[in-house]
Amino acid sequence: MHPHAHLAVHHARTAELRAEADVYRLAASARAPRALRTRLGWTLIEVGLRLTSSPSPAPSRAAVALSRG
Repeated sequence: MHPHAHLAVHHARTAELRAEADVYRLAASARAPRALRTRLGWTLIEVGLRLTSSPSPAPSRAAVALSRG
C-alpha cells in the first residue's frame, strides 16, 4: 500500500474513534440521572424486604382468648 494511502486510512480511523469517544461521553453524561433512579429503586426494595422480614407482631387479645378455650 502506498504510504500516503496508508496514512489516509489511519487518519480516517482516528476520526471514527474520536467520534465514537464523543458519542460515549455524551451517553455517559446522559446516564447520570438513571444512576440516581437505580439507587433509589434498590433502596426501596431493601426497605420493602426489611418490612416483610420483620418479626410478626404479638398475638391479639382475641387470639389469646380463643387459644385458651
